[in-house]
Amino acid sequence: MRRKLRMGMVGGGEGAFIGAVHRMAANLDGQIDLVCGAFSHDPDCSLRSGQALYLPAERCYQSYQQMMQQEAALPEDVRMDFVVIVTPNHLHFPVAVEAIKYGFHVLSDKPATLNVEEVLELRSLIVDSGLLYGITQTYTGYPMVKEARARVQSGELGNIRKVVVEYTQGWLAAQQAEADNKQAAWRLDPKQAGISSCMADIGVHAFNLVEYISGLTAAALCADIGNVVAGRSMDDDGAVFLKFDQGARGTLLASQVAIGEENTLSIRLYGDKASLSWSHQDPNTLVIKYNDKPSLVLRTGGAVGSMANANTRLPAGHPEGYIEAFANLYRNFASQIQSRLLGETLSAQALDVPGIDEAVRGMVFIEQVVTAGNSETKWHVIPQH
Repeated sequence: MRRKLRMGMVGGGEGAFIGAVHRMAANLDGQIDLVCGAFSHDPDCSLRSGQALYLPAERCYQSYQQMMQQEAALPEDVRMDFVVIVTPNHLHFPVAVEAIKYGFHVLSDKPATLNVEEVLELRSLIVDSGLLYGITQTYTGYPMVKEARARVQSGELGNIRKVVVEYTQGWLAAQQAEADNKQAAWRLDPKQAGISSCMADIGVHAFNLVEYISGLTAAALCADIGNVVAGRSMDDDGAVFLKFDQGARGTLLASQVAIGEENTLSIRLYGDKASLSWSHQDPNTLVIKYNDKPSLVLRTGGAVGSMANANTRLPAGHPEGYIEAFANLYRNFASQIQSRLLGETLSAQALDVPGIDEAVRGMVFIEQVVTAGNSETKWHVIPQH
């Protein structure tokens, strides 16, 4: 018998942005209830945050360690089914390890860990445990991103020759942005963010989108990254050239100091038959272009493929936005858990969630970009772990 799944949350308390987004997305399909959380490293803040979400005090925990231990001790029909990790980067790995230790499935914000060594260890733990793991590479949840992937897989573009992807923001352009903004502060703190700010925060989304849509594997990169704003130790801007396993080349631009830009993510793929383009600013639209006939403009809710339709929620003409894309990841991940509970075969839609393999690729990308950016060597091989 199907039932609502029970979710626990680590992070996402008072003043946090992404925790609220996760809660809205998890709630959108009515399949998931938030039942507990360790919302802050400050016990009082965790309690206030949880009670503001109408949780009982006894399930607003003082630490994630306490949460895992006490939830695991609850009856099977009460305790959480999975945990979502929405903390700064440095906690993603230890929280996931603790959850796996106590037998809970994990859905985590990216990057999965602070380094490649940790993400490989995490993959081993997940494989050995048999538990489910998902990572919120959110932009793969958009219907027209899925349509773009399907069009490439069908051969409509032919052999991919060139990829151009850009993710620019302007929110860290100010000299004192980190002093005035909690979200900026931890992203520019190496102790919490890790070895990268810009590339770990948004560059990795662009990289994931390239490999997801194109089906190609990046084999080598050349990077120029740095801190545009004086006084920072973390990168806030950068550019990466990519070489792919089948000979295609790519350009990836990421910046947090591009004044006037919001979350300006766009991607273009050029094949030997056609090209396609998608923009986060107009997510309902996918454009395919040719040299010998008129361009094709595809719209969400129109004549698109099964995977795009399966992740479309509204009639044509209604914007499919960020919350809906996030919710698609939650719904599909929830379907994986439900299939486990009911002994059902997983559908293609349920399987379409970024997992530990994508987490490994993301961490390898971040580490290699930083290495390349600090090196005089032009090309750096991207390890295929």
